[in-house]
Amino acid sequence: MKAAVLRHLGRPMEIEEVEVSKPGPREVLLRVAAVGLCHSDLHILEGDMAFPLPAILGHEAAGIVEQVGSDVTTCKPGDHIIVSLTFNCGHCEQCHSGHAYRCMTPEAARRADEPARLFRGNERFTPFMNTGSFAEMMLVHESGCVPIRRDMPLDRACLIACGLSTGFGAVTNTAKVRPGETVAVIGCGGVGLPAINGAAVVGASRIIAIDRIPGKLEMARVFGATDTINASEGNVVEQVLALTGGRGVDHAIEAIGRKDTIEAAFTMLAKGGTATIAGVARPDTRIEIPPLAFLREKKIQGSMAGGIRLSIDIPYYVDLYLKGGLKIDELISQRLKLSEINKGFDDMRRGDVARSVIVFDT
Repeated sequence: MKAAVLRHLGRPMEIEEVEVSKPGPREVLLRVAAVGLCHSDLHILEGDMAFPLPAILGHEAAGIVEQVGSDVTTCKPGDHIIVSLTFNCGHCEQCHSGHAYRCMTPEAARRADEPARLFRGNERFTPFMNTGSFAEMMLVHESGCVPIRRDMPLDRACLIACGLSTGFGAVTNTAKVRPGETVAVIGCGGVGLPAINGAAVVGASRIIAIDRIPGKLEMARVFGATDTINASEGNVVEQVLALTGGRGVDHAIEAIGRKDTIEAAFTMLAKGGTATIAGVARPDTRIEIPPLAFLREKKIQGSMAGGIRLSIDIPYYVDLYLKGGLKIDELISQRLKLSEINKGFDDMRRGDVARSVIVFDT
């Protein structure tokens, strides 16, 4: 099969022929239909996070089951699948407490003494987030596989696997925004736009979108923003306070992962407000928060994968899209071939796109 292989940090990926193993007892082999380009992949490409090379990146995928292992019960050949990166064991305290997305079980990967999932001869390729979906085939642990309706287009479905669930779920699952509350979303990309969509779906009274790119602010209106702020035109906290009569917002969703934007999210809160950090920051990022702010009962929290409940939320997102309530078509800036993957990341670096999707011939 063909795959985009990362051999050197900071250099383009190369399209190479790679072999894939047969499924183990709890593994599923899928033919990839589509995969989104996510900023988490870019973190690895740029060397922001350590990762063993050579690697096959990609983790926002949907596909069709080709083969299943002997112990697989969640799906069968021919099923249409969204693959979530939140693999879980099903028997730890996180799984039993309803937080399976936090599990990140080592069972999702093959051990070092086992044959590699992705290889060529004696060379092993590391699949990013145990998926490695920048390839024509993908071999994954069954716990991340969620069967979906066959009338759901797979080039849209793939975005539910990561960015859409992360943004929408940060609002609905993590922040638990209630009807009538006010929300600010910092960063109107592949995570921030679904967060705006989520705030609109739950009935937020005011949704303030913040970004530096006018085109993304225009998109934010389509996703449900009631107000927009261009961050290049002044202090964003002051602009939020001006829009809210000095009160601030009940919720701030940070979808970028930078020190200044995380701190701004906390600062723009009203009394009792909550900042939810959905953006992925560099590991060396440190934030500064004035401790007296906690006397106003302001809170800051993280959000992992939008707190997704796989068997509940993914079918719900699919149904919501097919009913017209979840905006995915509007999220896709371009569809590319695997051979154009480096162009897709160049566009991401420039901030020209919300989401690019690699589409395979299935």
